[in-house]
Amino acid sequence: MITKQKPSEHFISYIAVAAKIANAQQEDILLAPIESNVIPLSHQLKALNKVMSRKQIRYLLADEVGLGKTIEAGLAMRELKLRGMAKRILVCAPKGLVSQWVSEMSTHFNENFHLLLPGEQKPVDEHDNVWLRHDQVICPVDSIKPIESRKGWSLKQVHEYNKHRFDDLLAAGWDLIVIDEAHRLGGSTEFVARYKLGQGLAEAAPYLLLLSATPHQGKSDAFHRLMALLDPEVFPDIGSVTKERVQPFVVRTEKRISIDGEGKPLFKPRKTELIPVAWQQKHAIQRHLYEEVTEYIKEGYNQAKAKKQNAIGFLMILMQRLVSSSSAAIAKTLSRRLIALDTMVVEEELPLSFADEWADLDGQAQLDELIVESKQALENEKAEVAHLLKLAEKCVANECDAKAEVLLDWLYKLQQEEQSPDLKMLVFTEFVPTQRNAC
Repeated sequence: MITKQKPSEHFISYIAVAAKIANAQQEDILLAPIESNVIPLSHQLKALNKVMSRKQIRYLLADEVGLGKTIEAGLAMRELKLRGMAKRILVCAPKGLVSQWVSEMSTHFNENFHLLLPGEQKPVDEHDNVWLRHDQVICPVDSIKPIESRKGWSLKQVHEYNKHRFDDLLAAGWDLIVIDEAHRLGGSTEFVARYKLGQGLAEAAPYLLLLSATPHQGKSDAFHRLMALLDPEVFPDIGSVTKERVQPFVVRTEKRISIDGEGKPLFKPRKTELIPVAWQQKHAIQRHLYEEVTEYIKEGYNQAKAKKQNAIGFLMILMQRLVSSSSAAIAKTLSRRLIALDTMVVEEELPLSFADEWADLDGQAQLDELIVESKQALENEKAEVAHLLKLAEKCVANECDAKAEVLLDWLYKLQQEEQSPDLKMLVFTEFVPTQRNAC
């Protein structure tokens, strides 16, 4: 007697998924959304559909911040892999985002990427290409920029540096390259290292995805260079960058029209308001500090400009933003500056090798760069900084910050208006000490 065994639940599930995939392959239906661990939003599915709509898969994913460009790139990557169109994949991202990329690709798409830091991965010999060790790699974009020279280095050392970090990377045979924060590759000119890197990466793979929420930034020449990475023949010059030509290469969704799976808006309406903050008698020390720091900045900036000390000039500009941010922020920086002045060795002026990337850094990152790099002092600066530091510390110890007080009043007001003491709020500050020392 022969008895038929009832199919297991797992077997039925397997057959169902296999049937879906087989049907999708015949009808050219998108496969990635079926087997990913994420449920794509409508605009993300629309992005995937556009990316896969033609054979030349080279696009700028330009959704506004918070709409999931990483998910869109992951869906496109999975789709290419499922169709057998991509095996070797490279993701280049800012240093602070590489770990997030590794995590999201694993969590949402079950894709294991190897985080490769060129300085830590040493080739065995001159023929060893570290970029060939893994098929799926994520690396910091600034770690692979080519250099023309470096102080104290011979031409041979520069050549070896570029070979392992840049030349070997481009020769590793990639199918798909994804570049996050791609607007940074536009550069100030076509000769800077970042744009040369962009050109190299653009030519190193048939499929290219550039991710940027702010691709234009009001700089037509940089935007042209960015679009030329996708197709230099379509965008040979600035005049070729028209709305009609750009549209087929760009995927962009705005927050105001984005919806969730139920058709509801993803984001609440945005309301902006400028709140003036007036000095009061209880802020006398803070006002005095602001005025004295401003005088120090004026004198310092004029000295730096006359002596062509670029780094000092940048530092003075940042000092003004610091004292406007909070007393705690300027106090912390004055303390760091005084330590730097005590240990300073006068060297030649900082060559500002980072000038092209300067605008991409936030205020805190710019400050950290200058505090470390700036090796020159202004006339009588040490005594002036010591005086200002003493005043700033007195201010922090005895007065609440004027802007912090107004901010707290507004937060309490919002809680009352929304009738929710647990109302979630997100406060942005440019400098870390301002965030840590709010009254």
